[in-house]
Amino acid sequence: MKTEITYAVEEQVATITLSRPERLNALTSTLLTELAESIEEANQDNTIRVIVLTGAGRGFCAGQDLKTVQPGMDHGDYLKQYYHPVIRALATTKKPTIAAINGVAAGAGLSLTLACDFRIVRDDAKLSLGFINIGLVPDAGAPYFLPRLIGSAKALELALLGETITAQQAYDYHLVTKSVDAGQYEQEVASFAKLLASRPTKVIGYIKQLQSASSESTLEDMLAQEIIYQSRAGKTEDHQQAVQAFLEKKAPVFSGR
Repeated sequence: MKTEITYAVEEQVATITLSRPERLNALTSTLLTELAESIEEANQDNTIRVIVLTGAGRGFCAGQDLKTVQPGMDHGDYLKQYYHPVIRALATTKKPTIAAINGVAAGAGLSLTLACDFRIVRDDAKLSLGFINIGLVPDAGAPYFLPRLIGSAKALELALLGETITAQQAYDYHLVTKSVDAGQYEQEVASFAKLLASRPTKVIGYIKQLQSASSESTLEDMLAQEIIYQSRAGKTEDHQQAVQAFLEKKAPVFSGR
């Protein structure tokens, strides 16, 4: 039984909620273990077509709960045991992922959102990398994802200054997909998840795998990968149905198969 995560499924969307609102969902070893398990559960469930990650209460995640940091603990070992399984699970799932940033996202809490495909943020939320302010380097995948999202110069600026930025600044930096008015936020997240769930989600997985490979591949490598994944996509039920719908002048209805 999970104690620091809630897991709910509705209309083929799995919503995983960090659930320590009294601590702004600060991360513990228990929460991280449950989070990795929940992402894997959603990934293995063939009825799930979208994964949403959010926080309970007034914030998304304040980062590591510093009250749980023991004197002399090896932060590298802690990363390897608890954080990296979560980041790998988010980064490698073939299903589209949305970070629904409903409030403060700081430190490793912000890092979690960077491993997702989309980030939808409430317009009153605050974001900060913040590691420098406690004498640590950015971790939980941030050094990998952040420069790829916003460029190395801006990523270095956020890492070295440790400043808090607004939702609008995050949008201007191309760090988030959308900044949404607080009154419309929950509806917008639900609508966006529903839109993704209506798409050919098996092919979305192929697209994610292709794009992930592109950053460390040559053009010839990627042309070879195109052949493989387009062959697979062409054999999906969704492609076959879409072609038939086009011929019949109808809108396609995708099943994710």
